[in-house]
Amino acid sequence: MSRLTITISDVRYRALKEASAQRDKTIGQLIEESLEFYGIKTREDARALVQRARRHSGLSEAQALALSNKEVRLARKR
Repeated sequence: MSRLTITISDVRYRALKEASAQRDKTIGQLIEESLEFYGIKTREDARALVQRARRHSGLSEAQALALSNKEVRLARKR
C-alpha cells in the first residue's frame, strides 16, 4: 500500500475528519470511495471494463477502444 501526503485547508480537513467519524470509516477509506465514485481506475480495471463492454457490444477491440477514448474525452470536457 502506498502512502500519500496532500495539502488541504484546515476547514476541509476538519470536515473530512467529521465525515470519517460519522461514517465510522478512516479518511483513507473515504478517499478510496471518492476515487471510485469519480471513476478513477487502475489501468487493469480500465482494460477489464473495455473488454467486458466489447464482449457485450460485439465491437472489435479497436472499435471498443476508440469509443471508450471518445467517451472519456467528452466526460473530461464537462
